[in-house]
Amino acid sequence: MTGPRSIVRLPPGVQPPFRVYISGVPQREGVDYVVEERVLVFPGRELRKDKVSGWRWFLGAWGVGTYRQNDSVDVQYERAGRPLVAEGLEIEVEGSAD
Repeated sequence: MTGPRSIVRLPPGVQPPFRVYISGVPQREGVDYVVEERVLVFPGRELRKDKVSGWRWFLGAWGVGTYRQNDSVDVQYERAGRPLVAEGLEIEVEGSAD
């Protein structure tokens, strides 16, 4: 495996065509990601969701900012002609340096 790649499993009910966004920025299939079965694959990218610890929450409550990478993967799709969005999908990283 060459470098990290992030994967996001599509929720049940999501069928093509759909649009993919990372933190609100549109992604292009074949350029930014590929679809393998029911999984979005972001080759060469290590997407991360920030997990806020109790200590960081406490600091934030006092106005002390602690910022880390916090990617949100959202998928916009339609079901029965009704627009829907699957928000904040779980991110898995393969081949990470961690």
